[in-house]
Amino acid sequence: MQKQRLEWLDALRGFTMLMVVTNHVYGFGFDANTKYSMFMSVCLLFRMPLFFFISGFLAYKASFSWNARDTTDLIAKKLRVQIVPTVVFMTAEIALTAKVFWDKMGTAWASSTKGGYWFTMVLLEMFLIYYAVCWLASAPSRKPQPPSPLPLKGEDDHLSRKEGKEQNIPSTPFRGSGERACLIILWAISLFAYATLYMPSWFSWYKDEFWQVTSLTEVARFFHFFLLGNLVHRYWPQVQRLLDSKWFFPLLIAIAFFGAGDYLKWHNLRLQWANLPRTLSMYALVMIIVVFFRHYAQWFTKDTRVGYTLQYIGVRTLDIYLIHYFFLPKLPDVGAWFRAHPQNFVLEGTTAIALALLVVAFSILTSHVLRVSPFLKKWLFGRE
Repeated sequence: MQKQRLEWLDALRGFTMLMVVTNHVYGFGFDANTKYSMFMSVCLLFRMPLFFFISGFLAYKASFSWNARDTTDLIAKKLRVQIVPTVVFMTAEIALTAKVFWDKMGTAWASSTKGGYWFTMVLLEMFLIYYAVCWLASAPSRKPQPPSPLPLKGEDDHLSRKEGKEQNIPSTPFRGSGERACLIILWAISLFAYATLYMPSWFSWYKDEFWQVTSLTEVARFFHFFLLGNLVHRYWPQVQRLLDSKWFFPLLIAIAFFGAGDYLKWHNLRLQWANLPRTLSMYALVMIIVVFFRHYAQWFTKDTRVGYTLQYIGVRTLDIYLIHYFFLPKLPDVGAWFRAHPQNFVLEGTTAIALALLVVAFSILTSHVLRVSPFLKKWLFGRE
């Protein structure tokens, strides 16, 4: 059963990566503003939040020892995997597309979105904050402890990605409670920081150059989803009971419908409250998709064509993210047609997803070609 959960999680990550490429096909390829597309407007509500949710979910490792050596090694690996490839591919993409290389390079680095290559840098900053909190919170558990009895069955059960099975990990009382308490507090703080981005009459910190250059504005925008995924993993047995309850999924549907409806069409709330329905719909849509993939886990195994394809994409998200910008089609006439013929939800989605699959295929093929070199495999994709 656990193997299926891990498979649906990989498939979910592949689905999310496909939605990222789909959005870029529509926005950059069709040269169309996504806010005028109902299909893309809905996708934007869950696309990046879901990606960060999954990243936070997978960041939790129940058996990891937060000692100085292991933590330093983990940070060094993250720096190598996420900084070097991003800088290399970002520079190559600008060199191929810019009329004036240094102008576009300067503009990209000054922007919080880094010319499209912001995700890996922002995710790295999230990891560093998360590692620092876990390291500080687990300080008492790094001291010598007397042997602890194995927990009873059902206690401290967590997903183990490497072993592919549920396991019981003995831990100190502080690590179990202290880390979770610190992360819950951090989640509340990050949610407040996110809210300030949409209160321009009260807060303007995010307009300063420092926050833009460091992309910390994007960290504030999405870190609470990363922490939500991490907390969901930590409380997975309890979360599963919640997901299986009769009332939870209908509640999510209602919140997503009214939240998205108000944000996209009705606009009943104004000023500082205008972002509230949008945020509620984002949380609801993320959990709806998680519930869907978990409930239909048998559809997303490697034994099914859809499951195999999504998992194949899911384990290559870094490669696809770094490379796909080189293969985005330039079809402004398609975007002009959709602007002239609005409300084509199915047609817009089908066209963008079909082209996104082609872009993903070419990205994976390019990745395989580059991986022929062990040196490039290590430094461009972080694989030994």
